[in-house]
Amino acid sequence: MINITGSNAQQINQLPLTELQRSIVRQKERSPEMYRYPSLQALQFELVLRSNIVQAAKDLNDSGASFAVFKKSRCNERLWSRTEAGGFKLRPGVLPSDGIRDIYENGELYAFECATAIVILLYKAMLETLGESNFNRHFRDLLLFDWTYDNDLRLITLYSYVEAYPGDILYFENPDHDDDRPEWQGENVIKLANDLYYGHGVGIKSAAGMIEALNRTRNPGSTKSAFLSDLVNHPDFGYLMTLPSRSRESVLAERAEPPVVARIGTAVYVYRNHKMRKQDRMLL
Repeated sequence: MINITGSNAQQINQLPLTELQRSIVRQKERSPEMYRYPSLQALQFELVLRSNIVQAAKDLNDSGASFAVFKKSRCNERLWSRTEAGGFKLRPGVLPSDGIRDIYENGELYAFECATAIVILLYKAMLETLGESNFNRHFRDLLLFDWTYDNDLRLITLYSYVEAYPGDILYFENPDHDDDRPEWQGENVIKLANDLYYGHGVGIKSAAGMIEALNRTRNPGSTKSAFLSDLVNHPDFGYLMTLPSRSRESVLAERAEPPVVARIGTAVYVYRNHKMRKQDRMLL
C-alpha cells in the first residue's frame, strides 16, 4: 500500500510516469507493506532514480566493460589511477561526472568485479537523476573499489527479496563455490523487472539463469545450489532527494557530529543528528 501525505490515488495516477515506473507503483499498491511518502514529489523522485538505476545497469551491460578480479582490474589511466589493491581513484582535476561517463563510453578500457560494478552504476544513476552540477558538488574524490562509496550515496538494507522492486540491489549466494575461485562466492545484481536481473560478469538473466551460472563455479561434486538470498539494498531516496538543496559544507558539518553506535545481533544502528539509521556491510 502507498500512503502520501496530502495526496490520494487519483493524483498518483496523474503523474507523468513511464511504464516501468507505473509497474513499481502497482506492485507497491498491491503489497501488504505500507509505503509512506511525505509528498508526491518524494514518490516521483524514487521512481525516477529507480528507473535510472535500471537503465544504468542495462547500459553497463552493453558498455564493453569486462569482469576481472581486483589484481587484474584495469581502467582508463587518463581519468583514473589504479590503486595497488585494484581500485580506481579519480585523478585530480577530473570531474566526477566525466570519470563515470567514461566507463560507459570507453568500457573496453575497464575491467572490475561485480561489487564495484554496482557502485559504478549507482553513481551513473545519481548523475542522471541529480544532474552534473549537483553530482559533481556532492560526489568528489571518487574511489571505485569493492563496496567503497561516498557517504552521500546512502544505502538502506532490508531482508526480504519478496519486497524487492526494480532498481534494488540483491545477492545470489553460492555457498559451495570453487575454493580456487573466491570471486564466485556470489553475484551482486540489480533487479531490472519481474524475474530479470543484471550481474556484472554474468549478464542479464532470470533467477534460474543466475543460479545456473553460479552452479557452474561450484566445487567438483557439489550438490549445494546457489540461491537468491534475502538481502535487499536500495538508496536512501528520502535523503538523496535533499542533496540538490544542500551545500557540500552543510553535509560535511553533519558528518562531523560524533555518532552513537549500537549493535543488536548482527545489525548495527547509528544515531547521528537525531536520526537512527541501520548500517550493514553488503556481501562481496
